[in-house]
Order: sequence, then structure tokens, then C-alpha cells
Amino acid sequence: MNKLVGNAVVGQSGGPTSAINATLAGVIKGAAEMNQAGVINKIYGMRNGIEGLLSEMLVDLSPRMNDEGWLRSLAATPAAALGSCRRKLKSHTEDKETYEKLIEIFKKYDIRYFFYIGGNDSMDTVLKLSEYAKANSYELKVVGIPKTIDNDLKATDHTPGFGSAAKFVATTVKEILRDINVYTVKAVTIVEIMGRDAGWLTTASALPLLSGGVGPDLIYLPERVFDAEKFISDVKAALDRHPAVLVCASEGIRFADGEYVGSGSQSGAVDVFGHKYLSGTGKVLETMVKEQIGCKVRSLELSLPQRCAAHIASLADIEESLSVGAAGVRFAADGHTGVMTVMERDAGEEYSIKYGVMDIKDIANEIKTVPDEYINSDANGVTDLCLDYLKPLIMGEISPEYESGMPKHITI
Repeated sequence: MNKLVGNAVVGQSGGPTSAINATLAGVIKGAAEMNQAGVINKIYGMRNGIEGLLSEMLVDLSPRMNDEGWLRSLAATPAAALGSCRRKLKSHTEDKETYEKLIEIFKKYDIRYFFYIGGNDSMDTVLKLSEYAKANSYELKVVGIPKTIDNDLKATDHTPGFGSAAKFVATTVKEILRDINVYTVKAVTIVEIMGRDAGWLTTASALPLLSGGVGPDLIYLPERVFDAEKFISDVKAALDRHPAVLVCASEGIRFADGEYVGSGSQSGAVDVFGHKYLSGTGKVLETMVKEQIGCKVRSLELSLPQRCAAHIASLADIEESLSVGAAGVRFAADGHTGVMTVMERDAGEEYSIKYGVMDIKDIANEIKTVPDEYINSDANGVTDLCLDYLKPLIMGEISPEYESGMPKHITI
């Protein structure tokens, strides 16, 4: 089959991760491979995602295609080196002008391959753009490359970025456990962890159980209704067992009426995708404990370090992020469009992953939640099956290059 020949463009969208640049490096490596095959001539990076593309804020990444040292440093750099955005494209019937402008830009730069690294909302852009290009007979291969610390993209076993965030959460929780157990006074520590609709990242707080046998006393996920009375009962029972109690909770836990636990402390503002800005869940739980139990209590948010702590990135995550990016380019060159690259876990005791593609229609705007068999019957912890799923994703450590005593980061 004759392959489509032209240039490629890659962008990053949504919240950054400590592995998103490894995926970018993988896409650039894949482009180098296709360049040698005579398929991709140049690869451009779009600054700030689709917003930057519309303003023709493009940078030619082709000179770096075979610069192994630069690509290695890029893979170890946290956050989105090309910049990001959270722009939601309207349908082409609502905003035909934007789509026409995109096609004009593609023609101007002879772009035939479009790669978008992102999460749920980014895959919505992949879906809309691929459908428009097809409907208007413009030959363009549009491929979504998964990224999100939330691990909530359907069709893929897990998402690049999740393993490193999980490793940070697990390590930090283990360190907190050491800290809070130095006193004999009764005290409760509450850790708020990212996760609006899915509790994947919060499940990682249980991983210290595999290294020392001690983990959080209580874990609360958005997949289960949060009951304030049961929460207080759970905390009291834990305090009866030992003085230092650790609670880990997803930011997105909800009451039975669907209201976020932390919404009472928020402004009610939403982002362009209609998502409420969340934080304050830990503070609400802290107040509950203070008012109803009266013991010493503190809460803390792990906040941005969950997604940018590259100093403790998972080697498995970085290697898979590189591979999924390169695989996306190969799939596009083979003629796939309107798809997302996915990772499939092979059956068997030994962990291994293979790469494939799934139709973006089955992925965009969908949420993969923590399955029932990963949550304990009391809805305040996780099962051994969950730990078995998580463990391979945090294995191994990277060895970043240092300068002036600090990790070297790449800027584009």
C-alpha cells in the first residue's frame, strides 16, 4: 500500500505529567523512523496545543529527530515542553470557520499527520478533527496518544503518566506514615489526592502495604458514595487500634446526592469542559473530624507534585511513554486515523505490554473507573487484586542527567 507522504505535527494538551515529554520524545523518534522510510519529511511541534496551531505557533522539531542525547533529556523533563491548553473545539456545524482555518494551516505546511498527546478532553479534539478531515476529503491521519495521571481513559490498560504519579503518591504516603507514627498522642492525618471522577491515583496510596506491610488506615474513592457518618465511625475504629491514623481521599468523592464533598468550599467556577474546580475535600474531612471527634487533626493536598515529580518517575512509565508515542506514528503511517494508541496487558504472571489502536469514538468523553473488584466491601480501602494491577506500573527508577546539583530540564 502506498503510504501518505507529508509533514507531521504534534501537540500536548490538558494537564501535564512527568512522562508527557517522554511520549513527545517517542513521537519524534517515530517520526525519525518514518523520515528514513520516506513517509514523514518534517515534524512540527504546536505550542499550546490546538490554540497554538490556530495561531501558527509552530516549531520545527526535525533537527532534533536523531539527537539521542537531547531526546533522552527531554524524556526526563516534567510538564509539557511544548506548552498545553484546555480548549474545547465546538462541532464543525457550530464553528465551521475554525475547522476551515485548521485545514488551511495543514495545507500551508503540508501536514498529513496530526498527533495529539492528552487525556479524555483531548481525545474529543482527535475525534472531531478526524471526522471533519474525512468529511471534507483532506487526507490527514489523526492519532491520539494517551496521557493522564488520572488513568481514566477507556480501552487502554493504563495511561502514560499514571505510573510515575502513582509512584510519587505511594512514596509520599509511605514517608508520611513514618512521620505521623513518632508520637503517641491520638491524631488523624488526611491526604487529599487528585482524581475527579475516578480514584485510580488514590488507590496507589495503598502500595506501601507491599513495602513494609503498613498502609493508610482508610481510603475513599469517587466510585463509592461517601457517607459522613460512616467516615466518622471508620476513623473512631481506627483510633481505637492505634493513635496515628492516616486517611487518603480522592478530591472527587461525593455524597449520595452527587454533590462533591469539597464543593462547599469552592466558588462553583468551572473550566471550558464544564468541570468544577476541585480542592478543599481534605479540609472538609478535617473539619468533620475536629468537630465530631475532637482529636488532633491535619489535612494536606499533594497538589501539583503528583503530576510533575519527575525526580521519582517510574522507569516502566517512562519507557512505555516513549514506546506508545513511537507506536502512534507507526500506526498513522500504516493508515490508521481517528484512533488512539492503547496498551494491552498480556495474560500471565510476568508483566508485559503490547501496543494497538482503538477507534476514538469508543474512547472520547468516556471515563474508566476503578472496578468493583479493586475496592473492599467496606468501601474504605482496596483489594489485593488492585495492588497486583498497580505494582508493575511503578517499577524501576530513571537516572536523569544533573547540572549544578539539580536535574537537567529541556525547554523548547
